Amino acid sequence: MLTAALRSVNLQAQRTIMTSSAALSGKLSALKNPLLVKSQSFINNEWVGSASGKTFKVHDPSTGEQIGPDVEECGSPAEVEKAIKVAKEAFKTYQNTTPKSRQDMLTKLYNLMLANTDDLATIITAENGKPLADAKGEHMYSASFCEWFAAEAMRTYGDVIPATIPGMRNVVIKQPVGPVAIITPWNFPSAMITRKIAPALAAGCTCVIKVPAETPFSGLALAQLVKEAGFPAGVVNIITSEDSKTVGEILCASKDIKKVSFTGSTNVGKILASQSASTLKKLSLELGGNAPFIVFNDADIDAAVQGAIACKFRSSGQTCVCANRILVHTDVAAEFTEKLVAAVEKFKVGDGAEQGITHGPLIHSRALDKVEHHVNDAVERGAKVLAGGKRIKGNFFQPTVLGDVPADAACLSEETFGPLAAIVKFSSEEQVIEIANDTDVGLAGYFYSRDVGRIWRVAEALEVGMVGVNTGVISQATIPFGGVKESGYGREGSKYGMSDYEITKVICMGGLGTS
Repeated sequence: MLTAALRSVNLQAQRTIMTSSAALSGKLSALKNPLLVKSQSFINNEWVGSASGKTFKVHDPSTGEQIGPDVEECGSPAEVEKAIKVAKEAFKTYQNTTPKSRQDMLTKLYNLMLANTDDLATIITAENGKPLADAKGEHMYSASFCEWFAAEAMRTYGDVIPATIPGMRNVVIKQPVGPVAIITPWNFPSAMITRKIAPALAAGCTCVIKVPAETPFSGLALAQLVKEAGFPAGVVNIITSEDSKTVGEILCASKDIKKVSFTGSTNVGKILASQSASTLKKLSLELGGNAPFIVFNDADIDAAVQGAIACKFRSSGQTCVCANRILVHTDVAAEFTEKLVAAVEKFKVGDGAEQGITHGPLIHSRALDKVEHHVNDAVERGAKVLAGGKRIKGNFFQPTVLGDVPADAACLSEETFGPLAAIVKFSSEEQVIEIANDTDVGLAGYFYSRDVGRIWRVAEALEVGMVGVNTGVISQATIPFGGVKESGYGREGSKYGMSDYEITKVICMGGLGTS
C-alpha cells in the first residue's frame, strides 16, 4: 500500500516536472517565467492531475504544432464535483473577508499581470494565434478588470430606506451570491476570465472556472498568479477538460453553484439556461451577435473606415461584438467601399509572432469552413468579391470585402466570426434601422454620423445592448458589457457587472420607537 502511494506521489511529481522549461517548445520556449505554463487543473491552490490519466493536446493555430505539455483531462463528474465542493467550503470564510483585503489581493494580481506582460501575451499568441500586438492589447484589457474591480470592492454600498411603519428602520445590504461557475471561450483566453472573476472575487464569491480546451494555458497562467497574489485556497479553481458538455451540465445542475457566467454561442447559452432552471440560479449569458455597422451620408468617411477595420477585422473577425453587416448610405457607398478595400489589401496575414503581421489565423478548420461557406453563398446569390475571398494554407483566410450583398445571404443573418465584411447599401434612416434590427440577436451596433439629432434617434432605436457612435471600439472595464434579445442577459464590467455577483438583502428593524 505504501509502495502504491509512493508511486502516485512520484507520478504527480513527474507531471509537474513536465511543465518545466525543458518541456516547452515553439513560442513558449522563449518565456522568461516558465512556471506560468501549467497543464493540470487548479483545485484548492494545488495543481491536480487527471484521475483517469487521460490528456489532450493544444496546437498553435498558426503552425499546427503542439504547444506546451499535454494538458490533463480533469472533467469527470467526480473531479468537477470536487472542485465545486472546494469552492463551497472556501466561500464560508472568503465571504467574510473585508473589502479592503479583497482589494489588496486584486491589486496584487493586477501588478503581477503587468510584471509578466510579455510572457502572458506570448501565451495568448501561441494558443490563440492573434498577433503579438493584439495579444498585448488583450492582456492589458484583461488586467484592467483586476484594477477596476479592486477599487469597486470598496464600493459595495447598501442603502437606507424610510419606513412606512412607526419605529422601524429599513436597511439594504449587498452580499456575495455564493460559489459561481465561469465558462469562458477561446477568442479572448485571458480577458474573458478576468472580466468574470474580478467582480466575483471583489464581491466575495468563490469560483469554479472551465477554461476552453483550445486555449487553456492563459487561464492556468492566471491561476498561478492568483496563488502568488495571496488568494486563499479554494477561492479560484480551474478545470481542464475537452468535455465541455459534461462539465457545463454538472456546474449548471449543481445546487451549490449559485450563479453561472457564460460567454459563447446563443445555442449553447440556451442549453445552459435550461440546465440551470431546476435550481433557479443567477445567470449571466453573453452570447452571439450580428452587429450592424452603419455609415450615414454625413459621416466622416475616413474615420468610418478606420472604425470598420477596428471592429470588423480585429482578431481576424473572431469577436462577439464584431461588425457583421456593413450598412452604407448610397451617397457615400462608393467612397467608403473604395477606401475600405484599399485598407484591407494592406493587411499582412500570417503567424502572429512574426514582425509586421496585422492579422493571424482562425482558431481551427471549422471556423474557416464557415467563412468560406458565407463567401460562396453570398457570391452565388449575386455578391461581388472586392477583396480576398479565399482560404490560405493552414488556418488562414484572406481578409475579405463583399459588395452588393443580397438580403438573403447567410452572412447577413448568421454570425460569421471571421474576416468577412459584407457591404449593403441603404437610402434612408428609417430603412437602415429596420435592416439593423431585423435579427434575433442584439449585442452591439455601430454607426457614423455628425448629425446630433440623428445620433440620439439611432442610438435609442437600435435594439442592442451597446452602441458605438463614431467609434468601432466600445469595450472597457468601466462600462457595462452585454446584450438584449437572444444575445443574452446580465452585464459584465462596471458597477452593473459587480451587482451580478451580489444579492440584495433588506433588513427591517422594528421596535425602535420607544426608549
